[in-house]
Amino acid sequence: MKEFDYIVIGGGSGGCAVAGRLAQDPALSVCVLEAGKGDDQTMIKVPFCTALMLPTSLNNWAFETVPQPGLNGRRGYVPRGRALGGSSSINAMIYTRGHPWDYDHWAALGNDGWSWRDVLPYFRKSEHNENFGGEYHGQDGPLNVANLRSMNPFQEIFLEAARQTGFKLIEDFNGADQEGIGIYQVTQKNGERWNAARAYLASRPNLTVITQARARRILFDGKRAVGVEFLRGGEIQTFKARRELILGAGAVQSPQLLMLSGIGAGNELRKFGIPVIHDLPGVGKNLQDHPDYIFNYRAKSLDLLGISMAGSLRLINEIGRYRRERTGMMTSNGAEAGGFLRRFADSPVPDFQLHFVVGMIDNHARKLHMGHGYSCHVCLLRPKSIGSLSLASADPAAAPAIDPKFFEHPDDLDAMVDGFKLARKIMDAPALARLRSGEVYTAGVHTDDEIREELKNRSDTIYHPVGTCKMGSDTMAVVDSRLRVHGLEGLRVVDASIMPTLIGGNTNAPTMMIGEKAADMMRMDGGLAA
Repeated sequence: MKEFDYIVIGGGSGGCAVAGRLAQDPALSVCVLEAGKGDDQTMIKVPFCTALMLPTSLNNWAFETVPQPGLNGRRGYVPRGRALGGSSSINAMIYTRGHPWDYDHWAALGNDGWSWRDVLPYFRKSEHNENFGGEYHGQDGPLNVANLRSMNPFQEIFLEAARQTGFKLIEDFNGADQEGIGIYQVTQKNGERWNAARAYLASRPNLTVITQARARRILFDGKRAVGVEFLRGGEIQTFKARRELILGAGAVQSPQLLMLSGIGAGNELRKFGIPVIHDLPGVGKNLQDHPDYIFNYRAKSLDLLGISMAGSLRLINEIGRYRRERTGMMTSNGAEAGGFLRRFADSPVPDFQLHFVVGMIDNHARKLHMGHGYSCHVCLLRPKSIGSLSLASADPAAAPAIDPKFFEHPDDLDAMVDGFKLARKIMDAPALARLRSGEVYTAGVHTDDEIREELKNRSDTIYHPVGTCKMGSDTMAVVDSRLRVHGLEGLRVVDASIMPTLIGGNTNAPTMMIGEKAADMMRMDGGLAA
């Protein structure tokens, strides 16, 4: 049985960040266990390949939700990264942090140390921004953040459509003001994906990274977490943690592993014959995610991704360009532009986020169309519907039951109708409207009732599940404000599952911030050197 000071279960965004920072102390031994393969893959490094991984099981757990009444009984799709780097290895690489209000709200809920003023230093510590500095940005951190190198002319076309519609333009979504339309920065370096593993897992003699190691359960001595049992190469192995176990398996699999280990609502665990180590009813509850709708339009430009003979020839040329210059279409993250919009003039924060995609994205790119086109996502940033995640089986290899309860709260659907209308204004502006040759789904959708039905027929997640091991001090909280699991010793959760509420933006950068902050808290709690 191997022993380490710290064992991190899950090599995703939070897990990589906390492991990399802890391993900077040469006196500590740190181990990362990742269920997927390593990230030294062309498929992961080349940004364009997101389009190949997202709709398939390539480096992707490709989960589904249970049937959603709010989506007219459809099952939603829940892609999650299954490789070193976690979802930062398959995502669209967008660098946003959410709104300062979100973190001040966390603090107002009783989570000391999580206000915007408290977390901004960790965002800056994490970041190496090639383009922005000042009080809001870091330029010495491990996470490379850069402007896109795709040079796609549709970026400017989208911005012109926003101008024509009267929306303000913004250069930096992570500066003094988030509201507006602009071009996203991405976690890339020299045109390659810069995931959490490349950012944080530098080769060190005291850092052990083991891939294709699927955790089965956390081991306890009484109420203290002491080790982990995992499956690798058909063999069950056990590692021991001298100081702490750190759970970073994400908003889907962190609560699942806790429940498989006997941590959760006792009455639910007993149904599966799982001995209850600690009755903690909030495990798996409080699931929150951004409901999202995608507009699709046909257009004939070869600057747009699509399926055609001419498009295939263009792609071959772009592959050569990428090899020579690390620029062009192969560096595209797909969702190149977007923005944050308010529902009402007096809304305290933006209510919707847009992602403008230089290709048609239908059913998570699982439904393909001949020809070329573009898309625009609109998602509701702070939905009121709250779901849950539960075991479907006591088998560690079985997927859990994921139930985000999209549109269960009627206010969410009403808000999305307004978001649909706002996004459509930009899509109907002359700059874009003159280029399209057809609307794939929305040509006959005009009244509020028609919009509601279209939303229920085609909305789904935009891949930001959080909250299933929420931070707090109430009876349904799973971790405290230092990310320690309530009622247990030697066990923390360090990933998006600890977020008590959804943040207003993409969740990758905030999850790395959580890992950065966790490492500092662990140093203080363990009496370690800074």
